[in-house]
Amino acid sequence: MEEKYEVVYRFKDLQDNNYIYKVGEIYPREGLEPTKKRIKELSTEKNKIGKVLIRKIEEETEETENPENDEEITEELKEEETEETENDVTE
Repeated sequence: MEEKYEVVYRFKDLQDNNYIYKVGEIYPREGLEPTKKRIKELSTEKNKIGKVLIRKIEEETEETENPENDEEITEELKEEETEETENDVTE
């Protein structure tokens, strides 16, 4: 799977027909295959602007992608809160 990056600072990509990337966009755009050197240049301060321009988008784990799992966690939290409330009343 191709790595994706989020634009964190607006820039004009001199190696992509002067395409202007805006904050929040995905880099690289479809059809562009930048070199590892170019990725490193844009993701560090070692570029003409002197700022980090992109950051790697981390893959979400299965736990955060699984809504059923979220429901189970919510139910567990509700049960814990109920137990704590019952303990407060009986003490």
